[in-house]
Amino acid sequence: MAKFEHYQYQGGVRLRCGYTTGSCAALAAKAAARRLLLGKSDRTATIVTPVGIQVEVDVCTISCNGDAVSCGVYKDAGDDIDVTDGALICATVAFSQEPGIRIDGGEGVGRVTRKGLEQPVGAAAINRVPRQMIEAEVLAVCEQAGYTGGLAVTISAPQGKELAKKTFNPNLGIEGGISILGTSGIVEPKSMQALRESMRVEIRQLAANGEKKLLLTPGNYGADFIAAHPVLLGMPVVQCANFIGDALDDAAQFQFAQVLLVGHMGKFVKLAGGIMNTHSRWADCRMELIAAHAALHGASRETVEALMQAVTTDACLEILEEQGLEQAVVKSLAQRAQWHISRRAGGAYEIGLVFYNQREGELFVTEEAQRIILGRKKDGGNG
Repeated sequence: MAKFEHYQYQGGVRLRCGYTTGSCAALAAKAAARRLLLGKSDRTATIVTPVGIQVEVDVCTISCNGDAVSCGVYKDAGDDIDVTDGALICATVAFSQEPGIRIDGGEGVGRVTRKGLEQPVGAAAINRVPRQMIEAEVLAVCEQAGYTGGLAVTISAPQGKELAKKTFNPNLGIEGGISILGTSGIVEPKSMQALRESMRVEIRQLAANGEKKLLLTPGNYGADFIAAHPVLLGMPVVQCANFIGDALDDAAQFQFAQVLLVGHMGKFVKLAGGIMNTHSRWADCRMELIAAHAALHGASRETVEALMQAVTTDACLEILEEQGLEQAVVKSLAQRAQWHISRRAGGAYEIGLVFYNQREGELFVTEEAQRIILGRKKDGGNG
């Protein structure tokens, strides 16, 4: 059968969409229910996703006996970068003495172990919309077959335990496998929304577990900074990628008391211009900001021109160092960035900023950040 043919255009590039693990689970459950209740050995299964897009896939029957049928569907992420692409998602549908449709997770589907996630502690990590999709497809088969008894649906992913190591699940407290996800049923290629939502879930979960202090970092600099400041051990770290403003908004919504923002100057210099999504597709005025602050501190026209022609912030720092301006300009940029993030926080919590780079490590720690660190020292490093 031909691959899923639904496309989006991003930046003039044609990208193929895929379908979620939630859609896979619903497709597999439908096929298994049809085999169990109608005796139909379908080679393909079709559903209409919550956004109205039809998905048709090949089905493989895993096992079949009089009381239960297992079918599987392979995940297709399209052109998205997705660790579950190509994974087999299975559904076993069995007769049950309990009325209604009961949905649970089996091998390779994670279990929720911490509060703050969509499903309660102890439940399989199968989110609400996929559960609704699975139930709707199985109920439709029941109605077609005239069956009014109970069914148990178990979703599994044979590769799930290994795949989960490459996801956010271990950090979120989902153990033993992947999550069955999706609100639209469709995977948008190279979507940043999934990353944004993962970050939000992680912050929400920390709040649900009573955390009041948070270290936000785009990458691994938070871990490096904590290693250099052992007093911060135990302070939870969330990687926010380019979603600085969104992360700050989440911290306010979930009522954190203190936030420490630690990151590379090459990304965080944009904060000095009030840019809260630091992805280059949204804005890249690093050299302009550095040049402007250098001019404020007496840089010559030639130095400003050299800064504007530089290709990296590290190259800018070398130029500034030669002119004896590095410390003054870095401080000026950090303080302006601090002003912008404090404004974004809106007084909901204390917030401090740390500039980092690979060559020198810690470049500048604002007074606000120093107060947060000092507070950790005073309370013994406890949350």
